[in-house]
Amino acid sequence: MTTGTTGTGGTGTGAAPPRGLTPQRPGPGRFSAGVLAKRMVSAGETWVLAALIIMMAIFTALAPGKFLTTNDLSLNSQTAAPFLVMAIGETFVIITAGIDLSVGFVLVLSGVVAGEYYIHNGGANAGLGTIWIGVLIGLATGGAFGLIQGVAVARLKMPPLIATLAGLGIAEGLSYLITGGHDLTTVPNKLASSIGQGSLGGVQWLIIISFLATLVFGLVLAYTRFGRYTYAIGSNPEAARRVGINVDWHLIKVYGLSGLMAGLAGIMNLAYFSTTTISGHPLDNLTVITAVVIGGASLFGGRGTMLGTLIGTFIPVLLAAGLIIIGVNQYWQYILTGLVLGAAVYLDQIRRRLRERA
Repeated sequence: MTTGTTGTGGTGTGAAPPRGLTPQRPGPGRFSAGVLAKRMVSAGETWVLAALIIMMAIFTALAPGKFLTTNDLSLNSQTAAPFLVMAIGETFVIITAGIDLSVGFVLVLSGVVAGEYYIHNGGANAGLGTIWIGVLIGLATGGAFGLIQGVAVARLKMPPLIATLAGLGIAEGLSYLITGGHDLTTVPNKLASSIGQGSLGGVQWLIIISFLATLVFGLVLAYTRFGRYTYAIGSNPEAARRVGINVDWHLIKVYGLSGLMAGLAGIMNLAYFSTTTISGHPLDNLTVITAVVIGGASLFGGRGTMLGTLIGTFIPVLLAAGLIIIGVNQYWQYILTGLVLGAAVYLDQIRRRLRERA
């Protein structure tokens, strides 16, 4: 999927679409071997994929027969699934030059609210109707929380860092207040056996859901007006306003989408672990933001792809798995993830300066 590096953005006022947002039609000979090779070398996703392959090759050499087995790939993909879903919303937010630090605890809060509903409506023996209502409640909780944060950013003009940091604390506090500090462990059996542990054609539902969501919102980002407006606002919000884009309303929707995706991740997490795992997500935001930035999204806004996010999500997940397999303390993962995030942001700054000079 391709992204636009926009300068103004938006349509609907008669203005010409900004450069990079209008799909380019290939001309004769446009896709020659040389041009294709140049594009592949310059594409951020290519370098990220190369880094992922190199990392996998190193761990495979250090632990032959243990890393990248069929079972290992399945487990790692299931581990990555909630992170990937949260990273979908985070990608939209970061492209607008924002950030959402609250995703990990919005995941927890959504799972807690849905879990409380299940406890009081059938518990482990809840039927399909009750399960679907609980899913909708979890999604609504995440989406509503995201919308509130969007209002704080767009209408109250709070910096995204502060608004979502406050949201993180509020979501965490609400989760502990609702549960009394104890995880909820009564989850419908049908939810756990289907979404949590079930599969379709040998592929777990968690993996299917996360990849379908990535595909759908990747297409939304690349080919719809919502995606074009997202790039335009991240590139130049004032120019986006001048061509008729309602920037504030769009930002509210983007943060609402991020909350919605965190809510979906909360349902997936609840189904997989059959508990709310309240204390298990302190650094989910670090993992998700790292995945998006490694995947090529710019913290300065206007750049990013869902394909890059997909590849980037597996780097911290496989890094953690590889360290455990070769016997290294898994907490090194957090140190290495932080270093990788810092390096990715630094490289993004360099690329930005080079573009400005050009």
